[in-house]
Amino acid sequence: MTRTLQSAQPPEAVKRPGRWLALSVLVLAVLLVAVDATVLGLATPYISEDLAPSGTQLLWIGDVYSFVIAGLLVSMGSLGDRIGRKRILLVGATAFGLISVLNAYASTPELMIVARALLGVAGATLMPATLALIRNLFHDPRERSLAVGIWGATASAGTAVGPIVGGFLLEHFWWGSVFLINLPVMVVLVLVGIKLLPESRNPDPGPWDLASVVLSLVGMVGVVYAVKETAAHGFGWATLAVGLLGAAALYGFVRRQLTMPVPLLDMRLFRSRGFSGAVLADLLTILGLSGLVFFLSQYLQLVQGRRPFEAGLAELPAAIGAVVAGLIAGRVARRFSVRAVVSGGLAAVGLALAALTVIDQHTGYPLLGAALLVVGVGAGFSFTVTADVILSSVPKEQAGAASAVSETAYELGAALGIALLGSIVTGVYRDFTGPAGTPAAAHESLGGAVEAASELPAHTAAALLDAARQSFVDGLTLASGIGAAVLLAAAGAAWFLLRGQRLEDGVEHP
Repeated sequence: MTRTLQSAQPPEAVKRPGRWLALSVLVLAVLLVAVDATVLGLATPYISEDLAPSGTQLLWIGDVYSFVIAGLLVSMGSLGDRIGRKRILLVGATAFGLISVLNAYASTPELMIVARALLGVAGATLMPATLALIRNLFHDPRERSLAVGIWGATASAGTAVGPIVGGFLLEHFWWGSVFLINLPVMVVLVLVGIKLLPESRNPDPGPWDLASVVLSLVGMVGVVYAVKETAAHGFGWATLAVGLLGAAALYGFVRRQLTMPVPLLDMRLFRSRGFSGAVLADLLTILGLSGLVFFLSQYLQLVQGRRPFEAGLAELPAAIGAVVAGLIAGRVARRFSVRAVVSGGLAAVGLALAALTVIDQHTGYPLLGAALLVVGVGAGFSFTVTADVILSSVPKEQAGAASAVSETAYELGAALGIALLGSIVTGVYRDFTGPAGTPAAAHESLGGAVEAASELPAHTAAALLDAARQSFVDGLTLASGIGAAVLLAAAGAAWFLLRGQRLEDGVEHP
């Protein structure tokens, strides 16, 4: 099926009736994922105190979801192209809600890690399906840009709603309650989605190749695991073996896609400089931001002593900035250029992270709030425009697989960022020198130090907390500096790779 574009105003026949109502259902799925991601960070101090995970287990709780989802996104996006994007979205949303209950009632670190992994399986079905359905619902590129902006703005709004609602729940209930807020969203999504969402699939999809699925999963998990373990514990032969196995699996996956008549993922997509540049920008952006995103709630609560609800409100400027930027990103990119908006957004985020390298235990909110606002605006511009570029670069029959590549870059960047930057924060933190008699658990995590201090004499507890908090801040500022360098490098790469790239103006006809 070929696509044709015309510059005239689109006839109403081309505009699918009910598309905006259908979009309202899709953004519920985005809200589901965004809220879950933010409440985990908010609940981490409580999980740390209640389940007493080791530092390594705490990192696994934070990044196993990203490991699994990164390994399955392409497979699930391609599956949605084959069996129907509406079907896989509704099944995934149901599973996501039910598995959230398992997260809420996890009683050991090991069970929590398993629950997060299962949630990754369900989450892998959601995001590719939402973007793919947007690609097939909106044939007018300007409408599609607005739809993508609303999609991104909802994700950002979720990052604002999650901490505020989660903070309220953490102050009045146990930490598991924050995962149960997924349930009402899931119920509304499924019941309304059955009625409003149109089914969409590739009319000539080819088989869903199980061997490719296994190679993709083994490859992604193996490589990311090896990076994480090396960053956390240094070089080891077992880790090297896992990394080589993952690399070999990814090589086998690519080779298999190139030889299959109807591949799980069409590797020719990467020949487009715009597609590849947008994917790389997404990966580097979230990689550079992961240290801040994962540890900010701990800084606000365990270092500055804010209540969970106050911590949620403190993070609000980032979400507000991202919502506003996402809604106008398409128009700004058409007014100037794709590379100017993406590169400018990434550079702004990098400079904001650089500003955070000067924070200490007592940094006032004006600096934090201003930096978070700039992070939100820059990321909102970048993510919205790159998503639009990726969707516009492929035929709508391949929208699920292409969307999955975009989401894989995001999740892979998150996993690598938490593994690398998180390990830096953890490594710096563990080196602090506490008073005599400091329990070993205090060196595992800041939450462990807070718990240990509650059982020590007041003078010893104060000395322990001051040393632990300062060490945590030292790790966070180092991670922010590295993140700033990554974002500025990403801005330069986007300026080069996205040159000449423009958002479509003509109308696509089926």
